Amino acid sequence: MNQTMEIIQSEFAQASFETFEMVLISMIAAAIFGTILGLVLHLASNPIFYKNKVVNGIAGTIINVIRSLPFIILIIVLQPLARLVVGTSIGPIAASVSLAIAAIAFYARLVEGAFSEVDKGVIEAAVATGAGMPLIIRKVLFVEATPALVRALTVTFVSVIGYSAMAGAVGGGGIGNLAIMYGYNRYETGVLIITVVALVVIVQVGQWIGDKIALKLTRK
Repeated sequence: MNQTMEIIQSEFAQASFETFEMVLISMIAAAIFGTILGLVLHLASNPIFYKNKVVNGIAGTIINVIRSLPFIILIIVLQPLARLVVGTSIGPIAASVSLAIAAIAFYARLVEGAFSEVDKGVIEAAVATGAGMPLIIRKVLFVEATPALVRALTVTFVSVIGYSAMAGAVGGGGIGNLAIMYGYNRYETGVLIITVVALVVIVQVGQWIGDKIALKLTRK
């Protein structure tokens, strides 16, 4: 028990910061590039906007390939890219490269679905008034889809937490690495339990916040 507490006191804060670092970078990338990619997928598949089978097919295929790979495989495959981008293939920053790509692909599909749920009648009414496509996208599509986008971002956050834990298996650092290094390899059951509880709490808090925001936006 004393050894477990010593490990937690010396390693847990650093591991938590590394997980925070990975998740923050990945979520920012997903929120920006995942939204753009999801919007492109939706516009390229909708005849009301700019239907383009080639663009939709290429973007969709790339996303499907990324999503079809288990993250533990994806992070290994993308190690050369991480080394090229950040100069190393180990550590939380390097893991963030693969984590961000996985998060972007995951969120992009959810964004596409969120935009597809917007009532077509509302969009057609905006078109009938003579509104331009940029205005419709900003004032109609995004406004109507905002609650769904928040829920999609929440789901992505939960998935990214799981991905970040797996990153520890290949030198990514974070809470997952702490669980593997001490909880599994050194049979420190106490460390394993504490790391699991910490991950569960993070996920539950993130889910609760996302649900509250989405509900508030829906009521409006």
